[in-house]
Amino acid sequence: GIGYRELPSEKENTNTNLNSGLSIISKGTEYRNETFYNLVLGTDYYINPMNVITLSGSATYEVEDQPSETNFLESMPISSFVSSWKREETTEATNPKIQYELQYKRDFRDNKDHQLLFSAIGRYFGKDQSSVFSESLITGDAELSNQKTKTSFEEGKYTFNLDYTRPFKSDWTIETGTQYVANNVSNDFEVSNEENGDYVIDEGLTNVFDYEQNVLGIYGTSAYEKSNWGIKLGMRIENTQLNTLLQNTGQKNDRNFTDLFPSFHSSYKLTERTSFQLGYSRRIYRPRLWDLNPFFNIRNNYSVRAGNPDLQPEYTDSYEVGSIFVLPAISFNVNAFYRITKDVIERVSVIEDNINVYTPLNLGESHNAGLEINFKYAPFSKVSFNGDAFWNYFSRDGQFNDQSFDFSSDQWSGKMTTKVKVNRELEFEMTGQYQSDVETVQGTNSGNLFADIGIRYKIMNGKGVFNFSVRDLFRSRFRENESEFNEFYAYSYSTRGRFITFGFSYGFGKGEAMQYSGNRRR
Repeated sequence: GIGYRELPSEKENTNTNLNSGLSIISKGTEYRNETFYNLVLGTDYYINPMNVITLSGSATYEVEDQPSETNFLESMPISSFVSSWKREETTEATNPKIQYELQYKRDFRDNKDHQLLFSAIGRYFGKDQSSVFSESLITGDAELSNQKTKTSFEEGKYTFNLDYTRPFKSDWTIETGTQYVANNVSNDFEVSNEENGDYVIDEGLTNVFDYEQNVLGIYGTSAYEKSNWGIKLGMRIENTQLNTLLQNTGQKNDRNFTDLFPSFHSSYKLTERTSFQLGYSRRIYRPRLWDLNPFFNIRNNYSVRAGNPDLQPEYTDSYEVGSIFVLPAISFNVNAFYRITKDVIERVSVIEDNINVYTPLNLGESHNAGLEINFKYAPFSKVSFNGDAFWNYFSRDGQFNDQSFDFSSDQWSGKMTTKVKVNRELEFEMTGQYQSDVETVQGTNSGNLFADIGIRYKIMNGKGVFNFSVRDLFRSRFRENESEFNEFYAYSYSTRGRFITFGFSYGFGKGEAMQYSGNRRR
């Protein structure tokens, strides 16, 4: 495959000191233009009907170009002081990606669900990026400085799985397995400021961040199922080794911890059309690389994201109860849940010298209760409606640096997808979604309403497929946040806008052509 795409993003930020009235307002369009080349290969080798080995791999090479421009305005309402300037960015990057997988599957003759599965997956991602930020004064006397950044990034991730499933009789099954995931990253980030015609490295923003995380998990489940009820018990034990290092400063964060994750699920079929479920599970969310890495690209040096190397994982205990109802033309399920999350990760703004730095922090405990409804309605053989509605009430308890972050709020959302199969060749799909505004630890994220459409047309008995899709049809999908804290006000707005995809695929040999989606590579 070969392709080219443009992803413009419109952004606006305002930082205001409520005491002095000083405001920094920035507006601009950030571009990410990308040319990509990719190759996918795979093969199956059948040793015999019960044993098969699969080897597959893919290679991708991306060339990025990011010509962006942001306009800044610095104003003081109580005086005539106004300055404005323009910040232009020229960024070039190359991103090689490689993935390969070896899989072995063994089936057993005594039962079709009796099997052994082993897989080994390797992934590599690299980025070599350089950026130049040029600033030019429009009005006033603001102090400006051109900047350069360089990034050398390498990540290797290796996943090994061994799973064994064994049914006993017709109503009892055990599953057991193990997984080992090794993730190694090195991110070399350098910032230089122009001083008297020369570029000087900014030691405060330059560093090499090394990240290594190894997770070993072992699990076992046992399921017992009769004609009208069933129960499933499980236990997973995981050991996590995490090491981070800021090479230039020598700051380390080494952790080694072991956790237990029990689970319980039960179901009861009242009739052929009505059933009920009950479940409990314990989960973990480990901070990702960019949650921990304190250095980011400074596209807008008045609105900066930064990671937190001391971030701890989140733990959630989830309790759920639900029911499924199946009628001739419609089926729907209703689920209620209650979740307790400890060491909740939230992004918090800290403003100094009108620079807004977003940093993730562990902020206490969260209690969530909610209701989710899903349905499928097919009034005709060629028309179907799929929808869901979600409502969530939550309360947060926590503090940081003697500042309380206790609050409670709720949020709801709805989604509807309509599919129309005009004939064997032509299909149409449209999705509309609404998400309400929601209170955050420091402000409010506004709600939004948006729609996507897609058309699929088959030719040559399905061997050729045309696809046309439009994401965010009305350009109404955006992110907007308002915050007021510690005598500061911050506002941010961003939108990607409409994204249009047109593609054609042709398959030969067995089966139909694969369906191309513009979202598949995201």
